[in-house]
Amino acid sequence: MEVTTDQLQQNNSKQPKQLYLLFFAEMWERFSFYGMKALLIAYMVSELNYDDPKAYAILGSYAALVYTMPMFGGFMADKFIGYQRAVMFGGILMTLGHFILALPTDWSFFYGMAFIICGNGFFKPNISSLVGTLYSENDPRRDSGFSIFYMGINIGAAIGGFLCAYVAKNIIGISVLA
Repeated sequence: MEVTTDQLQQNNSKQPKQLYLLFFAEMWERFSFYGMKALLIAYMVSELNYDDPKAYAILGSYAALVYTMPMFGGFMADKFIGYQRAVMFGGILMTLGHFILALPTDWSFFYGMAFIICGNGFFKPNISSLVGTLYSENDPRRDSGFSIFYMGINIGAAIGGFLCAYVAKNIIGISVLA
């Protein structure tokens, strides 16, 4: 069913309030992801004393796992725990992972990364699904709602990598920020 201009003008209601919560949650998750990704190699080389090949292998493994774990998290949400619980669980795991990463040891680095990877697996596929549940199939606000949500992704990605790298290089150093 195609939505006409008249229908759009008649439905001038605001977006659901929950959209903005999901927008900011996704924006900060992407800020965290790209901010940390910008610092990982430098942190592993300068603070953990890994050589370049080892650091790049770890980064590659991290990226592979971050992009495959959402299949598991999406399946778990669809079949067992639901989107909302999956997003909450994923957010908690990622937060714990970042706190664990702040501890200056090899074991905390790998445990922190594992928590972030697992958290991402639950968070990333399900937050977009939650946005979809805010609208009926023919709601004319649906497309603009997803556009607003995707702006959060892009804003977080754009400022995360840049700002974290800038702060690490010019203000507080890689060891503190990573």
